[in-house]
Amino acid sequence: MADKYDTVVIGTGQAGTPLAGRAAAAGWRVAIVERHLVGGTCVNAGCIPTKALVASARAVHMARRGGEFGFGLPGDPVVNMARVKERMKRISGSSNAGVQKWIDSMDGVELIRGHAVLDGPNRVLVGDRILETDRIFINVGARPNIPDLPGVDEVDFLTSTSIMELEEVPEHLVVIGGSYIGLEFAQIHRRFGAKVTVIEQGPRLVHREDPDVSAAVQEILESEGIQVRLNAECIGFSAHPDGIAVDVECAEDPSPTVGSHLLLAVGRIPNTHDLGLDTTDVQIDERGIIGVDDQLRTSVRGIWALGDCNGRGAFTHTAYNDYEIVAANLFDDDPRRVSDRIPCYALYIDPPLGRVGMTEAQARESGRNVLVGTREMRHVGRAKERSETAGFMKFLVDADTEELLGGSVLGINGDEVIHSVLDVMYAGAPFTTISRAVHIHPTVAELVPTTLQDLHPLENP
Repeated sequence: MADKYDTVVIGTGQAGTPLAGRAAAAGWRVAIVERHLVGGTCVNAGCIPTKALVASARAVHMARRGGEFGFGLPGDPVVNMARVKERMKRISGSSNAGVQKWIDSMDGVELIRGHAVLDGPNRVLVGDRILETDRIFINVGARPNIPDLPGVDEVDFLTSTSIMELEEVPEHLVVIGGSYIGLEFAQIHRRFGAKVTVIEQGPRLVHREDPDVSAAVQEILESEGIQVRLNAECIGFSAHPDGIAVDVECAEDPSPTVGSHLLLAVGRIPNTHDLGLDTTDVQIDERGIIGVDDQLRTSVRGIWALGDCNGRGAFTHTAYNDYEIVAANLFDDDPRRVSDRIPCYALYIDPPLGRVGMTEAQARESGRNVLVGTREMRHVGRAKERSETAGFMKFLVDADTEELLGGSVLGINGDEVIHSVLDVMYAGAPFTTISRAVHIHPTVAELVPTTLQDLHPLENP
């Protein structure tokens, strides 16, 4: 016999949980289904635990730099990975418990443990239970992609999830993938004391960024002793007495890179493969991404897709904004849209990269008359005080409309500083709103107005 609900939410991630609470507050009877840990990727295997590791790695790194700041240690800091992991788990576990407590406090919400499978557009099966509803919200997240490379099934490898279970520092960590996730773990484990090699098939790291950003990121990582191999033509794996051999060239007898541990960091794919979408007319692409419109509605009336599985952001902050958009349209008569969202994100190497809006390539393709302003972090007082002068800031402006088009802040506090630009972009205000502002000294953000006061035409590459 079927149980009837006003809505079924599949997944307790950053969009699903608040949406369940909002629906219940509106008087709906809500079922929220979770097959693993409440809180989704961010809480359990993403932002929170990884940034806890970044913090531990930074503490070790700064301890090693004591001589620059006038103090010394008896020897090199000793990293106890078991304790590092315990700290990470404690922080992540606290967040997980907080989400559980939040769900438990929601009147009208039933948390159902198990794997949800759609059986048509109005029915969800969870074990032997049948849930019927007129509204289904899919918030199933994504998982690490395992590339189909030669030998991948013959060796042990780590993913962005399993690497956080390590209780020892790898002797030599080989990272496949030179983008955001791979680079964060590369620097973390290098600072913990591992030898690290990053192998990237493309011609540069973080290829979605501007070339100058990619080059600066590579310089930062190489300055800490991370080996970077670009243009890896033929990646393949095989067992080796010292661990895992990674081939990177197409030559008959190339010298492989041999590591003790292998991390595959080549993107993530949506958890839609076992959701039963084939019993509906919900449109998905070849990667499993669910197609949605500007208000997160799928091709089937009464089914929405939020978060990583819809391909419209794949960040914690965009997932939560997906919830806000759906809730505004359903409950507030407020027609919010995904297209109103300005792209923004960060790369959490240290120093971090904060990014917003267009890249240089996108600005050129737009056909606009573009101005650019840049300033190196070595000219920023706060950076010099902290002896953290790597990186630069760069901002793009439409010369005709004075609109801010985008920005990159690679450097100390870059992930925070970028918000001063992002907020003005959301306000639709001209760049002079910042360039004429008086910011506090000494901060990194005080150089944002200065940089915007020194604009020049963006040259072709």
